[in-house]
Amino acid sequence: MTTSQPPNTNPSRVIPLTCSGHTRPVVHLQFSPITDGTYYLISACKDGNPMLRDGPTGDWIGTFTGHKGAVWSAKLSKDASKAVTASADFTAKVWDTYTGDILHSFTHDHIVRSADLSDDGTRIVSGGQEKKLRIFDLNKPDDPASEAEGHESTIKSVIWDGERNVILSAGDDKEIRVWDVRNFDQINTFKTEHPITSMELSANGKYITSTAGKVVHFLDASTYQVFKSVPTAYDVSSVSLHPDHKRFVAGGSNDLWVRIYDFESGKELEVYKGHHGPIHTVSYSPDGEIYATGSEDGTIRLWQGRTT
Repeated sequence: MTTSQPPNTNPSRVIPLTCSGHTRPVVHLQFSPITDGTYYLISACKDGNPMLRDGPTGDWIGTFTGHKGAVWSAKLSKDASKAVTASADFTAKVWDTYTGDILHSFTHDHIVRSADLSDDGTRIVSGGQEKKLRIFDLNKPDDPASEAEGHESTIKSVIWDGERNVILSAGDDKEIRVWDVRNFDQINTFKTEHPITSMELSANGKYITSTAGKVVHFLDASTYQVFKSVPTAYDVSSVSLHPDHKRFVAGGSNDLWVRIYDFESGKELEVYKGHHGPIHTVSYSPDGEIYATGSEDGTIRLWQGRTT
């Protein structure tokens, strides 16, 4: 691991709230939308035990137990009533977030790296080391999955974009692919120069945010054209855009720093150190009040997300 003193370290000391409980690297975080006046945070970890927390406070709510391998991604449904997790145990599991029970477990032929729920919570999409996408219907869990092939290496991220009725997938073959949900035909692609390490939709669905090598890409989610690309001096692992679109947070895969950027200019505004290992995942809360970071050090940290 290489570390270096960033040039624009903020002189004011910012102390994040540390959320403990995981025992291995935290590799994916996602906040739910605001539901019933609050929101939630789910975490995926190599310890195989995804956790649900109260979003604003970080307080632990529960642990989903049942995986027998590292969990690579964890996402919540729009109403936060369900969660879907993707694991190295060759399964994607759907959970009841109120009881912690497993609702469905879908077996794959290799490691599952990412999964997502449809907007209405009735279907999931999964992808991973099989280089294949699958759609499972939760109302007919025993039916064969719909499948799509096209990726040439591991799929690292999948997104169900219900507003546009498409699925987005990305990974080590350096391409974001866009699939029509209705027939699973590939309808668009975006190529990068390096393997894609993360991909998410912005809070209002306007942008697809992704990281590849030392570059952060923001694509227009309606046209799949580049709206903005921001080069960095480090291997960027994850990015999250503030809901007001004025700034974004990024983490690096080979240093310990959390960086905040101005969205319009791409200028680095703030740099903080809080973790003791590289940062694998970052996410802004739906109200923009905080952002969460997950690290190789096994902790989640919550930071004030002020925009002034």
